[in-house]
Amino acid sequence: MLRSRRRRRLRGPRRIPRLKGLTIGKLIPNIITVSAACAGLTAIRFAVEQHWNFAVAAIILAAILDALDGRMARILNASSDFGAQLDSLSDIVSFGVAPALVLYFWSLQAAGGVGWAVALFFIVCCGLRLARFNSMLGKLPPYAYNYFTGVPAPAGALMSLLPIVVDLAFGVEAASHPIVAGGWAIVMASLMVSRVPTFSFKRLKVPQPYVLPLLVVIALMFAGFAGRPWMVLTLVAILYLSTFPFSIRSFHRLKEEAERLHDDADDPPLDTDDDDSDDTTSDSPPPGLRSV
Repeated sequence: MLRSRRRRRLRGPRRIPRLKGLTIGKLIPNIITVSAACAGLTAIRFAVEQHWNFAVAAIILAAILDALDGRMARILNASSDFGAQLDSLSDIVSFGVAPALVLYFWSLQAAGGVGWAVALFFIVCCGLRLARFNSMLGKLPPYAYNYFTGVPAPAGALMSLLPIVVDLAFGVEAASHPIVAGGWAIVMASLMVSRVPTFSFKRLKVPQPYVLPLLVVIALMFAGFAGRPWMVLTLVAILYLSTFPFSIRSFHRLKEEAERLHDDADDPPLDTDDDDSDDTTSDSPPPGLRSV
């Protein structure tokens, strides 16, 4: 008994075992990702009930949550392979399946099988765009870090809903025609899988003199959302489309500059051999003398 008591005193108090697992802070990015997927699926429900404004708003919410989950994962140091796969699954649901079905129930179903084929085409292109994005991570040249290859999936999903937004903003019935909605969906799906360079605004640096004007524009935009949300969304979509020529021009300029620097580095130095220089000086007359 005395020996066992002495051993206990030497060992000290017994430690309480800790539970193994992830903390709530580490799960926050995955919670946001699941919420984005739920927002996309809720957009489908609103489309079935013909609440088109709520359907568009749900996909906008999914895009906002998709922009937050990756940033939260980096801030909390909670990046993982599981989170990356979950994010890809959420993106195909929220930005591929959801907008395609919303457009189908809104307009494309009037075209029958052709409209359903357009919806499937959009979903497949969104999946291919996400697969290409995942396969190109860490493989881009330095000059391409500020650009996306093609229109990103969230932007493509929101841009595909532009006919609905125009109809809600201005009451244009022609926007709901299957040819208009289907043709626009095909254009956006093609841009997602294209090689067109588009700006990555989250990495774009704003010069110091333009910070205050940019904040004023953003404040005016949110003020417009309170009164005329669909008109403001239409204006934002037009402004985004207008950036394509500038992104293409700046990308190709940086690419040409990088290729020029690479070629200059690969050029061999001029051959200045001493023997050749001696031969040339021996054949030529001395300075100040004429050759006979």
